[in-house]
Amino acid sequence: MKNRILSTSIVALVGAIIGSFTMMLYASTHFANVAGPGNTPPAVSAAPLITGTSDQDRIVGAVKRVAPSVVALNVTVNGQQVVPLDPLSQMFGGQSPGRVQRYRAQASGSGFVISRNGLIVTNAHVVRPPNGGNVSKIEVVFQNNDRLAGHVYGMNVGADIALVKVDNYAKLPPPVEIADSSKLQAGQWAIAIGEPLTLKQSVALGVVSGFNRDEVIGTENGGAQEFKGLLQISTPINPGNSGGPLIDIEGRLIGVNQSTASPGSAQGIGFAIPSNTVKEQVVALEKNPGTHQGTNVGYIGAALATVTPNLEVQLNYKGKGAAVMQVVQGTPADSAGLQPGDVIQKVNGTDVTTSEAAVAAIRATKPGGNLAFQVWSGGVKKILNVKVTERPADAYVPQPQQQP
Repeated sequence: MKNRILSTSIVALVGAIIGSFTMMLYASTHFANVAGPGNTPPAVSAAPLITGTSDQDRIVGAVKRVAPSVVALNVTVNGQQVVPLDPLSQMFGGQSPGRVQRYRAQASGSGFVISRNGLIVTNAHVVRPPNGGNVSKIEVVFQNNDRLAGHVYGMNVGADIALVKVDNYAKLPPPVEIADSSKLQAGQWAIAIGEPLTLKQSVALGVVSGFNRDEVIGTENGGAQEFKGLLQISTPINPGNSGGPLIDIEGRLIGVNQSTASPGSAQGIGFAIPSNTVKEQVVALEKNPGTHQGTNVGYIGAALATVTPNLEVQLNYKGKGAAVMQVVQGTPADSAGLQPGDVIQKVNGTDVTTSEAAVAAIRATKPGGNLAFQVWSGGVKKILNVKVTERPADAYVPQPQQQP
């Protein structure tokens, strides 16, 4: 009898130990990552890469890995515009008085999660309204259709990178892994994910086709913004795709989709901001939030053109150089006394034979530096000292014209 009681007690004790262990295991796997008071939001991991022997398998795997971290950005812009009181008069070249009218507009773009504290990378032009408007609302739409309010944490207009932040989102997808863009090679796959033309979660495929491209992109206010060191890609980039990730076949970020070449002059040429530039900008903006220009490009405010035989006749000038076609009022060129019709012959004692050479010397000069121009002006040679400033991110760029 005593032996039966002892055996039953031992069995019960073993059962209790096993049951307790089972409950502990269940609790550890089901409740440890629940967000709540005193708990941080659960860390969501990226989907594992699909391994396969074909590029198609790897591309599919890369997209599945990154897609949950890609978001759509719906931006509401408030601004003012001047509306003519007599539109018919303007149609026939007349001058009509106008009135200021408020407007509200909607814009959209793409972005992607870059950190576990809710920071999202996009282009600055996606969340920066033109012509003095202001952004009244940013809605961040995740792949699961959750919609959260976002706010601009920081942006560098000159680099066209912005950080948008969402707060207290427990289901935040994992950050996109960043690759080293200096190791990219021409011909390797480049996959763009975003919201082109408001089409949700679209994917475009191309290849990396060039490096260190300098591109001038027009802005809504009639000016232009210059970007240096861009990636050239054959991946289609459409409106709404701006700010989305450009990834490699391993699902790592190699760039941020930015712009496309003019469809009238070229097809299949897109541009992206390299991932190394993106990484630098994210680190800088996290340390110093706010709005920054950051072009770090020399600027004097003059449109130049290489002297051609036709210009020699028009200017009554014989020789080589860079002709001044237009000067923007209030800029360093204007303050130094440069005038349309002048010809820049030397910069800091070096002969100038083309407008490209003069522009390169100006851009290479750090803002605050000085340049000595030897100028031919109406038959008289003179030396002008020009203090270079930083080129505004969206400075108006005068267009060369036939008559100086």
